[in-house]
Amino acid sequence: MYTYQSSRSLFERAQQSIPGGVNSPVRAFKGVGGTPVFIKKAQGAYLFDADGQRFTDYIASWGPMILGHAYEPVINAIREKVADSTSFGAPTELEIEMAELIKSMCPNVDLIRMVSSGTEACMSALRVARGYTGKNKFIKFEGCYHGHADPFLVKAGSGVATFNIQTVPGVTAGAANDTLTCAYNDLEAVHQLVAENKGEVAAIIVEPVAGNMGCVLPEDGFLRGLRKICDEENMVLIFDEVMTGFRLALGGAQEKFGVDADLVTYGKVIGAGMPVGAFGGRKEIMRVVAPLGCVYQAGTLSGNPIAMIAGYTLLSELKNNPFLLTELDAKTGYLKDMLDKVLKESGISYQLNHFGSMLSIFFNDKPVTDFASAASSNIELFKKFFHAMLKRGFYLPPSAFESWFLNNALTTEDLDATAKAVRESLEEIG
Repeated sequence: MYTYQSSRSLFERAQQSIPGGVNSPVRAFKGVGGTPVFIKKAQGAYLFDADGQRFTDYIASWGPMILGHAYEPVINAIREKVADSTSFGAPTELEIEMAELIKSMCPNVDLIRMVSSGTEACMSALRVARGYTGKNKFIKFEGCYHGHADPFLVKAGSGVATFNIQTVPGVTAGAANDTLTCAYNDLEAVHQLVAENKGEVAAIIVEPVAGNMGCVLPEDGFLRGLRKICDEENMVLIFDEVMTGFRLALGGAQEKFGVDADLVTYGKVIGAGMPVGAFGGRKEIMRVVAPLGCVYQAGTLSGNPIAMIAGYTLLSELKNNPFLLTELDAKTGYLKDMLDKVLKESGISYQLNHFGSMLSIFFNDKPVTDFASAASSNIELFKKFFHAMLKRGFYLPPSAFESWFLNNALTTEDLDATAKAVRESLEEIG
């Protein structure tokens, strides 16, 4: 039985200096209740808290730890590079190598700009789309989260959904008015928004596989339909691949679904978990970015050498050993099949959404295809399930509106133990 003694003490202390005691809202466990677990270290598929208690990890730092924590080649590369200094604020050859590596794997990326977070990447991509088209409005989907920049916090997913914050103070009416929203997977609603705002919409931004309302898959024809609308209306299609990039495939969702976006955003995965991001796309669009063009974007830590070497090492491993992603997908499929069996036996209503190495359990008797159906799930039951799993040593996303992310350090024994823990947890709360 886990005690969380040190975590409780640390949380009480943290609340005296940090808003809510955390530096990112979902970490506060308000979506599930209880005391957040304070992590001291991680190795492979496991997290270790401040009391030294071990948890099998199913968030992988929200996606980037594809090959597990403290992956030795990445750690060694960081150790070697950090001796040269932690930052220069000037160009390095490594930035070129990183850009070339990403271009070699990702369809339709001609030019790419490094930034410091996924939020910054999405914010910058939207600015580029507006600058390129000369239009201001854009379309996003309810429950999709593209970071915490003002225009994206209208009907967003992730922590905003977890805390049921529908209107975010500090976001101006002007920013909100330029943000058009509709349900994920609803092409007809997109057509209607475009018609109602004829000639005013610069872009559509979408999570090609949603991960911020739980794992929600695009229905057949949805992404291709968005591509067609953008082609017809001179709009920019932006794929937010902060979660899906290099995880679903080397070329991300673009490769997996065979749909080319005009701009793509990436996040912490290209830094192997370091604070980093990037946005890139077709040359004719990216040429509006300063200093080539007049759309300004800058960052002192953009292309930070430590983040670059970490990401370059991880992505090189994935490119040179493509079987790693195949192996990870197989592990996720194995776990999904076992969970499906256990959940059926429990008699509890559920939906099990799964794509590649992303997975979500919704306690719901209807298919989950958008935010409304995700939000109709039994959240109270999820809270009980989360804590039942936590006390058995399994760290799931502390929100009903976040996807699980598997890592390739998980063993068959880990997956079998997870299924056993799910069975025991459902018996406990059922």
